[in-house]
Amino acid sequence: MQKIYFGMGCFWKPEEQFKNVKGILETEVGYAGGYKSKVTYEEVCQGNTGHAEVVKLSFDENIISFEKILELFFKLHDPTQKDMQFPDVGTQYRSEIFYENDGQRDSAIKTKDKFNKILNNKIETKISPIKNYCKAEEYHQKYIEKNRR
Repeated sequence: MQKIYFGMGCFWKPEEQFKNVKGILETEVGYAGGYKSKVTYEEVCQGNTGHAEVVKLSFDENIISFEKILELFFKLHDPTQKDMQFPDVGTQYRSEIFYENDGQRDSAIKTKDKFNKILNNKIETKISPIKNYCKAEEYHQKYIEKNRR
């Protein structure tokens, strides 16, 4: 089992998008890439912790390839928007791939380059090692699923 962390705007939507993809074993929302190891939603929303809202995916690479997950990442949000995903604006909503190892980094760079050619070199997605990940508060987990009417 591998893990990858994606910043794709507000973390509720990507968690919902990925949760039923065959091979994705678990989704969890949280914060990553900032200056502190533990933060709250309120701190991240202030925009000065350096964290992005992220969805953490645990997946079985025997069922779904990492490259397929990366392709979904680039297709399920707008990677050309800097520090936002409409209508959410701020650095916490940036497009970013947080990788755990060199193989993931290399695949992320290759896939980003592929999509950058398609999108006329307008991709704003960052690629960074995972740093200071912490799970978001429980009321954010499976938020859309819990709040369907």
